Parts: sequence; structure tokens; C-alpha cells
Amino acid sequence: MSSRSVSKAGGSPRVRVSPKWSETHGDLAVMLSSGYGLVADEWQSGILDDWLAVRADGKWASSRCGLSVPRQNGKNAALEIVELFKMVGLGRKILHTAHEVKTARKAFLRLCSFFENERQYPELFALVKDIRRTNGQEAILLTNGGGVEFIARSKGSGRGFTVDDLVMDEAQELDDFVYAALVPTISAAPSRNPQQIITGTPPGPKDQGEVFTRVRTDALSGKSSRTSWHEWSADTGDDFDDPTIWAAANPALGIRLGAETVADERAAMDDETFARERLGMWAGASGMAVIDAESWGQIADVSSLALDRLALAVDVSPDRTVASVALAGQREDGRWHVELDEQRAGVGWLANYIVTRCERNNIRAVVIDQASAAASIIDDLMKRKINVTTTDSRRMAAACGQFYDGVMDQWLVHTDQPQVNFALSMARKRPLEASWAWNRKNAQSDITPLVAVTLALWGAQNSTVKKPLKRSGGRKVVMLT
Repeated sequence: MSSRSVSKAGGSPRVRVSPKWSETHGDLAVMLSSGYGLVADEWQSGILDDWLAVRADGKWASSRCGLSVPRQNGKNAALEIVELFKMVGLGRKILHTAHEVKTARKAFLRLCSFFENERQYPELFALVKDIRRTNGQEAILLTNGGGVEFIARSKGSGRGFTVDDLVMDEAQELDDFVYAALVPTISAAPSRNPQQIITGTPPGPKDQGEVFTRVRTDALSGKSSRTSWHEWSADTGDDFDDPTIWAAANPALGIRLGAETVADERAAMDDETFARERLGMWAGASGMAVIDAESWGQIADVSSLALDRLALAVDVSPDRTVASVALAGQREDGRWHVELDEQRAGVGWLANYIVTRCERNNIRAVVIDQASAAASIIDDLMKRKINVTTTDSRRMAAACGQFYDGVMDQWLVHTDQPQVNFALSMARKRPLEASWAWNRKNAQSDITPLVAVTLALWGAQNSTVKKPLKRSGGRKVVMLT
């Protein structure tokens, strides 16, 4: 029977799954390592308690242990503590594997430092039977029968080893072929009590992380009763710019990881990379999108036309290199319609374009967000006798929520234009008032078509907009040119 908990505290994993236990060697492992200057953080101690928990028969409560935590938080130190305890305190044989040779060698050198210093750690030095330094065959072998060997993984690299414990670091790069070669190394464990420890970060789009993903799935689903899982990560819907979320996903923030460093990473990385590498999130690009491609595709109609309550909206990119004008209105069947009316480089063309549209068509509103780069053309339009309806943060949040509801409830229709489709795929959320508004995925993302159609829809439906021109005349349909 496993216990499961979800936490927001940085010292505790957001997700913890562990078989129930009443006794653990975790405290002994922490005590041993601290005597040699390797002091565990609180979060590392919690992991070790679950990893080293034992049943009444002396077997490990968890035969398979998974850990997912963002980089630079101290994952390797947790591995050092457990390996030091198992080889010194329990005389167990360990195979430590990593995806890259340099990672495996770095782990060897760190652990080796405890056994080479006769003056500082004489009792550990005295335990050494042999230290092998041959590149790719590094090992520390002890007189009590314990030891650890280090290898970089390949499809045949685990063959010939027989050990008690199999450690697989950089598990985001662990594929099924390599895993199949490694698992038999513990099938005939001398202790008859084998354990796997699998650690890493969420797999990226090019990583072969099927094994790590399966371990996580098995633990979270309860499929495996002897699998433990510890995960530090942000949750779906969390604000990527909130330092408290950074702290919750990074247990070593403020210890060995600086808040300024994380802030620099936030500025340099796109949302998906930051979510995976620093916030430990397992969602892919599709999971980051505000509106999924399937829902958006279900309301596409290339022949759609707006006949009534026509509204225009303008948005300009922050660097003013591109501008978009969108049209929204109501169709004959009562559903609401949005489309990109025009998109061009720069902003010099906007005022003339809007004036011409308003003179030729029965437009009920021209909408511009007063906090956007497009606000610079408001005075020019006013001089040309075009009344502009502006949105503030409250109205912008309402417009975004209205647009989202229209897609999900399918009372909205779009014309399947590639510019709008691409903008939607690049759009993310940013907090605004008590709600949210559109944000760009990265500095190169152009979401002006999406912002424009969102504002145009709000202008078509809102009852308090300003009429751009006071004129008479019948309804006219605005067509893309």
C-alpha cells in the first residue's frame, strides 16, 4: 500500500509516492555522511528516508525509486549519501550509470574523494581494497565486500556485472534497449534484496526518456506497489514568473541556487524550456498552450462571414515591426466570427487603413488596448474623426476570458488563417488582475493576430463601445483582400 502526497513547500516534493513503512536507514545514512562533511539538506533527508525504508522482513520497501528534480538542486549529493552508506555501512555492490562518460567520471571523482584522504578520513581510507581509475572502468572496491563501479550507458555496457543496486542517473536519456541490458545486473543480487534508483529531469522533445516516463506513470497510477516517486515541479496553471513557484519547484533555492540566477534563466529561456529545465514540469509544448489545437480546429470554417455588429481591433508588436488588424462580428446563424483582416510590417499604414475601413463599412467599434504599442496611433485616429474604444487591464482580461469561452463552448468561429493559428500556438498566459491575458512564448513570437481578434470579438459583443463614425447606411460585409 503506497502513500501519496502533494505539497507546495520547497522542502517537500510537490508529488511524493512511497510504500508505507515504519523503519528506515535514512537517518543512519545522513549521520554517516555528515561525519565526512557531506551534510544532507532537509529535502534530501526526506528522499533518503523513503529510499532506505525497510519492511519487517528486512527487504527494501521500495524496489524502484524515482527522483525528478530540476538541475543544480543537489540530486548528486543525495546519490553520494546513499551510495556511501550502502557500500560502507551495508557492504553492498553498486553499479552507477550515467548517459555520458563525463557525468559518470564526475560522480566517481566525487565519491573517490572520501576514500583517498588518509589524514582526514583514515577509517574510509583503511576500507579501500582497490580504486580503479581506467577511463570508462572507474571503481571503488572495499574490503567489506562493498563497492561502486561507474559506467556510461550503452546497449551492452551493463553486461557482465552482478550487483545489489543499480543507479541510473540522467534518466531522461534512458531508453528501453539500454535499460534491458542493465536490469539483469541485479537479477542475482548477492544481497537478494536489489534496488533500482532512477534520477533525472523531465525528458525534453529530443530525449529518449521512455523508461523514466514509465516509472513516473507507474508510481502515480499506483500500478507498482513497490515504486517510490519524488517530484519537485510546478503545477499546471502556476505562474512561471512567481518566485514562490520557483522556490516550490527548486528545494535548493537560497541554498546553492540563487534567485537572481533563476530570474536570468527566466529571461533567457522560452516558456517550454523554463518549465521543463527549471520548474521540473513534465508537460510538453501542447500542454503549455492555452487553447489546444484540437479545440481550435473544431471551430474552423474557411467560408465563415460576419454580417452584423462588425468591429475592428488593432495590435502592434512591442518592437513595432509588425501590426495586425482583425475583424469580428455575428454570423447569420447567430454564432460569432473572427478573422485577421490585414497584417503588414511597421505601423505607418494603420491609420489610413482603419479610416478607409470605417468609411466603407458599418463598423460599430475600433478597439485598441491602451497599454499596448498600438496606443500610439489613437491620437492620429482621433484627429481623423475616428472614435476609438480603449481597453484597460480589466477589459483585456475579460476579452481574453470571453475568447477562451467562445472556443471551448464552440459559439465562436474562425477562418483557419495560418497567421492566427501560429499566434495561438505561440501564446501563453500572463497574470492580469484576478485573471489572465495573452503573453508571448518568447521574444520572437508574434501574437498580434491573436490579440487583435480577441479585442475585435470583445468590441463586437460589448454594449459600451464608441461608434467610430456617425453615419447612416446599410450593413456591409468586410471581406479579406
